[in-house]
Amino acid sequence: MRKGVHIPAGFRFSTVEAAIKKPGRKDIALILSDTDAVMTGSFTRNAVKAAPVRLDMQRIRSGKGRAIVVNSGNANACTGVRGMKDAEETARSIADSLHLKGTSVYVCSTGVIGTPLPMERILPRLPELASAVGTATFDDVAAAIMTTDTFPKMASIRKKIDGRTVTIAGVCKGAGMICPNMATMLAFLITDAAVEKAALKAALRSAVRKSFNRITIDGDMSTNDTALIMANGAAGNAPIRLGTNGYFVFEAALSHICAELATLIVKDGEGATKLVEIIVKNARTETEAERAAMAIANSMLVKTAIYGNDANWGRLIAAAGYSGSAVDDSRVDISLNGLMVCRNGMATGRDKEANELLKNTTVTVVLNLKLGKGTAKVLTCDLTEEYIRINAEYRT
Repeated sequence: MRKGVHIPAGFRFSTVEAAIKKPGRKDIALILSDTDAVMTGSFTRNAVKAAPVRLDMQRIRSGKGRAIVVNSGNANACTGVRGMKDAEETARSIADSLHLKGTSVYVCSTGVIGTPLPMERILPRLPELASAVGTATFDDVAAAIMTTDTFPKMASIRKKIDGRTVTIAGVCKGAGMICPNMATMLAFLITDAAVEKAALKAALRSAVRKSFNRITIDGDMSTNDTALIMANGAAGNAPIRLGTNGYFVFEAALSHICAELATLIVKDGEGATKLVEIIVKNARTETEAERAAMAIANSMLVKTAIYGNDANWGRLIAAAGYSGSAVDDSRVDISLNGLMVCRNGMATGRDKEANELLKNTTVTVVLNLKLGKGTAKVLTCDLTEEYIRINAEYRT
């Protein structure tokens, strides 16, 4: 377990190697709750959904679950009837090995689209995955679900709720094909808090909206985006209900974890050298602020300018203008890492100074629209030659 990461009570983990894409690494992970857990999830809005996404969307209606099995290296997307059968067979094998109800096992996949799962290599390893539960760490799970990620991503937080210490922890993967909704990633959150189904669903929806749905790397939405949360109640607190003080503490803690994980995804953007914060403030509404910030964050011209240390603020104001949000260019102020380069829609003559500031590994862009009180922040990264190389060679 990574220093500083706390694991909720009542959860165990395991990983195995099935050489799904290539040998030499663990590529299947299992997360198991020792008791029935309340569960909810958030899924891609792409009309093309991978088989495991469709399976999990059916099962999540029960609001309950015991286990999540995840493979990397293959998305099991666009694989037809066989893909759904493979997802169901994976869940069934784990359920049989652990003597669980079949529908209590959720399946997630990530990797190449359009290639059937190599079930001849996967199925023989699943009984071992089940029997080894408890032998792996949360770090091992985070590493097993990686694709083009360069490091495992995990976070945790502890809070006192109704006199009990509850823990929330999460792992995620994602480095490319990142754009809402969801933000092209897999995220698995576990907590020993007792939480009522409605409260858990509302808390996750709020957390995702402010984190995973406000990051973008390349503007492409995945077929496999999934965020699942399991709450098993092992902390012994009274079940958290909507609208209570305990709910607001829990929701804030979950939002904090999701924001931390989302930031790690953007920091690990394929080929990225800079984390970029796009803040649009004083838009007419929060929705309009988010729309403008997302347009800027998804602009290839903006992202390449930031990579090249070019304070070309005209690209920023142009993206805000075509975003669909209200913009009056005669009012817009723009700053780059605290230096104002545009005031009331006109240049301040400080672009050369701004070019130097753009050499920082973290870049903060602020647009003040001066039209209202709506504010939103979107995270993105720069666009480099390395991104092209990684994705040109993804299947080879």
